Amino acid sequence: MRRDPVLEVRQLCKSFVLHAVSGRTVVAFDDVSFSVSAGEHVALAGMSGAGKSSLLKSIYRTYRPSSGEVWLQIHAGDYVDMCALSDIEVATIRGHEIGYVSQFLRSEPRRGALDIVIKSARQRGMNEADARDAAATALQRVGIEERLWDVYTSVLSGGEKQRVNLAAGTVHPPRLLLLDEPLSALDPENRERALVLISSLSHRGVAVVSIFHDLEAIQRLATRVLVLERGHLVAERRPDELDERLTAAAR
Repeated sequence: MRRDPVLEVRQLCKSFVLHAVSGRTVVAFDDVSFSVSAGEHVALAGMSGAGKSSLLKSIYRTYRPSSGEVWLQIHAGDYVDMCALSDIEVATIRGHEIGYVSQFLRSEPRRGALDIVIKSARQRGMNEADARDAAATALQRVGIEERLWDVYTSVLSGGEKQRVNLAAGTVHPPRLLLLDEPLSALDPENRERALVLISSLSHRGVAVVSIFHDLEAIQRLATRVLVLERGHLVAERRPDELDERLTAAAR
């Protein structure tokens, strides 16, 4: 039985106008279409400049796509086109239905790790007490020691910030989670914790679209791999089908 997709991207395009360079137009990606169902983990592969991060940011609406549609399921059988929403409507959807984890944590002044993760849980509909419990569990799962929970995140190491970011993105996880290099600064022990956490999302029915410059992570986590080349979707593969060219691209 075919499941309705959580995410359906239709003929999505994004171009940038370089006003400082004679108004030149640069195409980030063009005519990209794919869908992701609940519990699927779709990895994006491609060399630097292929358009992977721009595609994730356009789905999340950090970038406004030049054309195309991004249909997100917000209730069973109920969809919205992220491209057609106002900024206020997008902010509301982000709080409940879609999450984004980048490799960088934007440090909030005078805010500790626990507060950041609590805030994320509250945005996803949890009450204060449940959000605090869920935040504590999320930080423990990524190996952030309790003595660091009230330390301002601006003074944490790069790896600690990345783990706080992952905890905030996966606490009471949304329907769709976008991951952009969430493991890049992690040591082997904490990388393994993160891999276990990300793997558990599929079992919880979360749809995931990810970017990893790590072939082992792709093969361990992904159910499908979409290969981008110069802004075009050129192939779809199973993780175990990656040949040497795609392996190089994934790195």
